[in-house]
Amino acid sequence: MMTTCDVLHEDRWLILVHKPPGVLSHPNPKGNQDKCAFEGDYDFDEKCFATPAGKVWLIHRLDQDTSGVLLAAKDAKSAEACRLAFSENGVRKTYLALTAGGGLPKKGEWHDHLAVRHQRKQVRTEVIKTALPNAESHFRLVNYDPVQRLSLLEIDLITGKTHQIRVQCASRHHPIVGDDVYGDFELNRKLRKALGIKRLCLHAARLEMKHPVTVETLRVEAAVPGEMARFLSK
Repeated sequence: MMTTCDVLHEDRWLILVHKPPGVLSHPNPKGNQDKCAFEGDYDFDEKCFATPAGKVWLIHRLDQDTSGVLLAAKDAKSAEACRLAFSENGVRKTYLALTAGGGLPKKGEWHDHLAVRHQRKQVRTEVIKTALPNAESHFRLVNYDPVQRLSLLEIDLITGKTHQIRVQCASRHHPIVGDDVYGDFELNRKLRKALGIKRLCLHAARLEMKHPVTVETLRVEAAVPGEMARFLSK
């Protein structure tokens, strides 16, 4: 067995899984024992799990509280090709985010310079307004609830900076519901009490790329899971 998650696609070279919220993409360097998306020991230099069914190379990562599509490769050559595709923007990553507030246009682009800071063994990202952009996202407004003043966004992540979507939303006064780092804490408490939402409402809904071996278009989707799905239906 390679993974603790539901498998969305698997072939000789790749495995894509649906990572639930609360599960780590890879172990935390601090050494906590939280559940990871794949089994076995993790090599931080090689970015590879030694699972009972063989090695698995992690291609990208999702925040622990973010759910959705996570990609890994079964051999080093496929891993190298996938990582190259990521670095050359050859992978389309689409997220769903439920954010506070309204007034957003039907679609738009966000360009920012994001800098990562390590504070007391915690990672934090901030927008540097005086620097040239190094982070890009495109969004589409899917729905707006005027009663709760919540906006559901579909976001194409063009670059992959740490906490990028969360910071880009928060810096525009549209924090993601349930974000306990960059979010609106008072709103989070209100929605937790009124509607029972306890998770970060960010979901990696779709990943699309050219398969590194077959060269065919690979498009994998993950349905919005449990609590977030029930909340959106309300």
